[in-house]
Amino acid sequence: MDIGTFVNTTSRAWAIPILANLHAGIAGRQAPLLAATGASRTAFAQSVEHLISMELLERNPGYGHPLRPEFRLTQLGVSAAAIANNIQSVTAEEDQDLLRRSWTLPVLTALHRPSHFNDIKRNLRTITDRALSQSLKTMEVRSWVLRSVDKAARPPRSIYCAVNTGGLISSVAASEVSFF
Repeated sequence: MDIGTFVNTTSRAWAIPILANLHAGIAGRQAPLLAATGASRTAFAQSVEHLISMELLERNPGYGHPLRPEFRLTQLGVSAAAIANNIQSVTAEEDQDLLRRSWTLPVLTALHRPSHFNDIKRNLRTITDRALSQSLKTMEVRSWVLRSVDKAARPPRSIYCAVNTGGLISSVAASEVSFF
């Protein structure tokens, strides 16, 4: 999977949990997926439609009621679901909310090695300075990212490194996602 597709997938809060649960064997119907993810009906519906538009998920023809359709992974979705499951498996339950933020996973993917702010931004072409800054600060508060200052550089520059849970997620995501 390339980084652009990964960024697009993670732009909906419940996309990764939906994919991970389908990979884990949860039935592709709305009720079991809602129960497994904890998403609201509206957010769930938006995430499912997004995954369908990305061709990672499809309605299972001939199954389910029109008001309660059944979904299944596409061929491309199977590999995306495996990545989502790997990411979710290294994340504690209380940290799942941070995974649902738009830029958390792409930023952690870009931090597969210690990087400066501009290097991260260069890898994630569509991220704004503000979004990157907020994402890094939020993950720093949770101890997923460590910020240090390179005092040898002129002017001194911050270096960011994924640590703890962030480091685990970073290594899993970076091994599956390519930047080019």
